[in-house]
Formats: sequence, C-alpha cells, structure tokens
Amino acid sequence: MSHVVQTGLGLSDAVGGWLAAHVPGLRAPVEFSRLAGGRSNLTFLVTDAAGVRFVLRRPPLGDHPANAHDVLREARILRAVAGEVPVPAVLAVCEDPAVTGAPFVVMEHLDGLVLRDPAGVEAAFPVGDRGRIGPALIDAMAALHSVDPARLGLGGLAERRDHLARQLRRWHDNWRKTTIRPLPDLERAHARLVEHIPEQRRTGIVHGDFRLDNCLLDTGGTVLGILDWELTTIGDPLADLGQFLVYWAEPGDAHTALHTPPTGLPGFASRDDLCARYFACLGVDPAPVDYYLAFNWWKTACIVENVYTRMLSGAMGATDRSPESFGEQAAGLAAQAWRYASRLR
Repeated sequence: MSHVVQTGLGLSDAVGGWLAAHVPGLRAPVEFSRLAGGRSNLTFLVTDAAGVRFVLRRPPLGDHPANAHDVLREARILRAVAGEVPVPAVLAVCEDPAVTGAPFVVMEHLDGLVLRDPAGVEAAFPVGDRGRIGPALIDAMAALHSVDPARLGLGGLAERRDHLARQLRRWHDNWRKTTIRPLPDLERAHARLVEHIPEQRRTGIVHGDFRLDNCLLDTGGTVLGILDWELTTIGDPLADLGQFLVYWAEPGDAHTALHTPPTGLPGFASRDDLCARYFACLGVDPAPVDYYLAFNWWKTACIVENVYTRMLSGAMGATDRSPESFGEQAAGLAAQAWRYASRLR
C-alpha cells in the first residue's frame, strides 16, 4: 500500500498501485511530498521503496478553464522536444481521472538546482560564477526557437500566425471567468496591447513560461532540464524572450515579476547583454522588444491573479505564502503592465 505524506491534494493509495503497475522500475510502496514551485499544476516528488525518485504532475483541485492545466498535452510536448533541448523524460501517463480525480503524468527526477530566491543563489554560486547562468539559459531558449515545429509533429498545435492576439484573448478570457475583484490596470493594459499588436516575424515553439526558476541547473550553471511546459504553443518566439527579460530582475529594480527574484543579486548578466546574445545565437537582426515586455508584464499579472483566486478557494493546498501576498503582487504587476503598455505608440 502506498503512503501519502500530504493529504487533500488529490492523491490516494490508488495512485501508488497505478504507479507500481505502469512506471518501469518503480518499487512499491511509495511516498509523496509536495515540491516547491509549480503553483499552476501541482507537482510532487515520488520516492519508491528503493529510494528512487520520480516526479508526478497533476492539475490543481477544483474547477478551472478547460484549456488550462492540461498535463496530457504537456507530456506530448515533452516527448516531442526531447533530444532538441534538455527536458525530463516522460515515464508514464495516466489519462483515467478515476485513479485520483484527474489525469497525471510521471517524469524522471533530474538531480539539479532550481534557483528560486537569493538564498538559493548564494548557497550554490559565488558572485564570480553567476555570470554563466544567464547565457546558458539564453542558449537553451535559442535552441528551442531554432527547432522546426512541423519536424517534431507539433505543426498542428497552432498553425496560425496570430499568436499574440490569441494569447491576449486567452488570458483575458481566463481572467474574466475567474476574477473575484476589479483590476482596472489589467483591463486598460489589455486594451492598449490589443491596439498595438506587432507583426509576427518568425514562428516557432514558444515555451510560454521560460525563466530561471523553471530550469534545472548543475553546479556549473549548465541547463540540465527545462520544466513546466503546460503553456507551450506554436507562435511568436519573441514572446518567450519578453517573458524571460521580465523575470530577469536586476539589482535595484523597483518592480519585479517574482516575489524574491534570485537574479536581484550582483554577478548576473544584464538584460541588455542577454537580449543581444539571443539575437546573435539565432543569427538574425535584433528586433524591438518593448511590446513583448508590456505583454509579459500583463500576462504575468493574469497568472498571479489566477493563483490568488485559486488559493482563496483552497485549490492549491498549503503553500509557503498567503493568498493576500499573491493578491498584492498581482495588483502591482497589473500596474507595471499598464506603465509599459501606456508607452506603446
């Protein structure tokens, strides 16, 4: 019989039995513990009787938009991009919601570092070693954006070239369906972004949440695995670059996308240098990124506001932060989104 360390998060003894029957090499009984991060889909560490570790991902509890938290789609994408960029291997997929109330995916556990806050950086990387991390992430992003989606069988994921328009509709609709309070900055930033959508220059695989704390690193700063692919689509790769730059805080930034950004410490590469490296890696002329920064401040505000709403409803279980802290963060991000969007001409 399996042992469930954390209760109330959609895990049961039935999951242990399913894992023993479907995951190669796994030995029952198993133990589950909630992993840090993963505030969209729920992510658990699974440890079997031999001490071998695996990772299980499932949607959050409760109701949510039909196009959100699709772990089966995430698994298909991970299998497609394996070998092109570093990702954990998908070991098993459970499509039957009867097992634990929702589909779930089991992946290999990669032993690496996830830098979520300044303390994690200081423990793992001296100041002189931090400059390698940003370029390594940019190289991995550029490698992803260089892949032809059709060659991997992903051409049907979204073949149209109106990526930004679709993203604006999707996140705006999700926010409007789940919101429990007005956020005027979010609404007026959305209107300005819709008005000023730039022409899409290139089409590629867009991760959708490419940032430092969604990557596993080794102690030398090499990227061992890119995580959290649930927002991946085919579209404008500059949307990924904008997301990365919004999350890449610099010392002295008054507003940050993360509550305690790891890159706020000295020693990391600058946003300007990383942006230049990205275009150099692709071998293309630099493009203006102002719109993509405004768009990603806005999208990040939508995401954090949704986390706030779900936490108030109890869908995320116990976490290291209060719902109110996410509410305050979302309001600040919405204000930042409007500051950037208001400059678009």
